[in-house]
Order: sequence, then structure tokens, then C-alpha cells
Amino acid sequence: MRPYSEDLRWRVVRAVLIGTRRDDVAARFLVSVPTIERWLRQKRETGGLAPKPVPGPVAVKTTALVEALPERLVEHADATLEEHCSWWREVAGIEVSTATMSRALTRLAWTRKKRP
Repeated sequence: MRPYSEDLRWRVVRAVLIGTRRDDVAARFLVSVPTIERWLRQKRETGGLAPKPVPGPVAVKTTALVEALPERLVEHADATLEEHCSWWREVAGIEVSTATMSRALTRLAWTRKKRP
């Protein structure tokens, strides 16, 4: 899930600071009251409302996969996800799930629709 935009965060905080009730602000901007409180605390502590970086490790498997896939897709456009996964296991020695392969194809804006 992507973070809320910084612009929305500022509009919400401004609405609270001018005296609008938090419940009304939450209903108007479609955010929760705890989110508003978190943004107010962030503004008070840091002076800004920029979204924090998403935690977690850097994706190691998909970087090389996304670089190698375009050439593979030109040659084997009709291959299934399982076939792409077994190809990658043979080429790179790294096993990826069909879900990981599907996300890599989505990043490349590649459709998996098969020809009749």
C-alpha cells in the first residue's frame, strides 16, 4: 500500500490546526483519527510530514530477474509462469515463486494473455 501524499497530510493537519474537530476532518478526508494524531505528532516532533520509508529488506531476487526478462519474453512470449520460473532457476540458480514472477512481469507491463 502506498503512503498518503504529503499534500493530503498538510491539508489534514491544517484543518485540525484551524479548529475543526478531528472526527469531522477524518470524515472529510477519509482518514482515521489515529492517523491524524500520528501526523500531528510527526509535525510536532520533526516539523515535516514527509512519508517515512517503507521498512523491509531490498528485493534481491527481482532486480536481476527484471533485467533478464525482456529478452526472454521476446523469445518465449507464450510461456507460463511456471515455465518462466523453471527457466530462471536454470539460468540464475535462484528459485522464485509464480507470484514473484507475476509481479516482475507486471513491472514490465507485460500481459500474460495467451494467443488462441
